Amino acid sequence: MQDRFQRQINYLRISVTDRCNLRCVYCMPARGVQNIPHREILTIEEIAAVVNAGVLAGIRKVRLTGGEPLVRRGILDLIKQLSNIPEIDDIALTTNGILLGDMAIDLKAAGLKRVNVSLDTLKPARFHRITRGGRLNLVRSGIDTSLKNGLEPVKINTVAIRGFNDDEIVDLAKLTLDRPLHVRFIELMPIGTSDAWSRGKFISSQEVRELITGALGNLIDEEKIPGSGPARYSRLPGAEGTVGFISALSNHFCATCNRLRLTATGQLRPCLFSRQEIDLKQALRAGAGPGELARVFQEAVMAKPDAHDLASGWQKDDRIMSQIGG
Repeated sequence: MQDRFQRQINYLRISVTDRCNLRCVYCMPARGVQNIPHREILTIEEIAAVVNAGVLAGIRKVRLTGGEPLVRRGILDLIKQLSNIPEIDDIALTTNGILLGDMAIDLKAAGLKRVNVSLDTLKPARFHRITRGGRLNLVRSGIDTSLKNGLEPVKINTVAIRGFNDDEIVDLAKLTLDRPLHVRFIELMPIGTSDAWSRGKFISSQEVRELITGALGNLIDEEKIPGSGPARYSRLPGAEGTVGFISALSNHFCATCNRLRLTATGQLRPCLFSRQEIDLKQALRAGAGPGELARVFQEAVMAKPDAHDLASGWQKDDRIMSQIGG
């Protein structure tokens, strides 16, 4: 599918649930949020039907997100169904890693290709604080198990936060030295709860890069790795893994965006940072066939803006990231 700006759209990020087993301070309030009723959430079979229709419109890769996708009942069955669609050549998953150690072997067997693990600190007490109760050892076990069982490349998503983990950026980059890990530093985005919380905590990708090179030496530009998306990758001399930078604010990547998002409630969202959504669930539950659903995909593609307007804030959208899809 080609949009109005000649971008090829072939990637669907699917939020399989709005629920999460953590309460990260930059993502949601301490009390959590009101869960969406189950009847409003797409079933596993409905998600598979949507992907089959998306294939007709040009979708070739999918990523499962949440909330936390590993808390979704039936997630293994969904992956199996998606892996049986011949046109889908890449199935990935983004997780907070809490359940990954117990599930990595089964995820691989079901057909999952690779994982991204969110990890903002290497200090257990600090991790417990920012996640409001999470256990760092579980996440590190999940990373180890994923590497051992071939869920590669294993990417680590780190949100760089001034006054919280800027003193750990060098240590996080060192994870790439002797293991094939790909640590991506993501600029803090003013989304939902973090719109107010993030003020004064932003660190640009350039500053993160300078912290790393100042301590560890020059970074060598690297070719894209599988599923590299918007990250720009570099490698420390002799390192097994890479360091990546995702600059959503300071150097946005909208000109090369190739994705749509499907919310857990069946809304196709052309851009994460736009409030526009197209109701796919209504058509699906009214009995629309694959061809009709594919036309909804095409409508969403043609609605993609040329660039986000995140500099103006979260546009009064009351929802948080877990309700839209990370």
